[in-house]
Amino acid sequence: MSTFLTDNINISVRPLYEEAHSVPSSNDFVFSYAVTVKNKGEVTVQLLSRHWYIFDSNGSYSEVKGEGVIGEQPIIRPGHSHAYQSFSSLKSDIGMMWGSYLMKEVESGRLFEVAIPEFQLITPMRLN
Repeated sequence: MSTFLTDNINISVRPLYEEAHSVPSSNDFVFSYAVTVKNKGEVTVQLLSRHWYIFDSNGSYSEVKGEGVIGEQPIIRPGHSHAYQSFSSLKSDIGMMWGSYLMKEVESGRLFEVAIPEFQLITPMRLN
């Protein structure tokens, strides 16, 4: 698991290779990842948007930008968290991701970015 703290917002990511949804013979490797966004601060925040960087060991690179996460822009009170799952497909069996969330302090309207830690996408067969 990868974890990082920015401005009292703790981001944890746990990747998982999805063997049942992958087709290695066609260079299609699917990875899911579970993200937990925990508010360790004293003010309520809202996650407005995401920006992902996705690298594949075959040399390809992509960026994904968009509002919220899985169709939501969650409001997270102090001491609470928001968890969700998503996925990414690669054309090789090794890659990595990282990024950032744009957050807003609900009361003041202050905008700030929170780092999403880098995490590895590696099939179990490559770990042997």
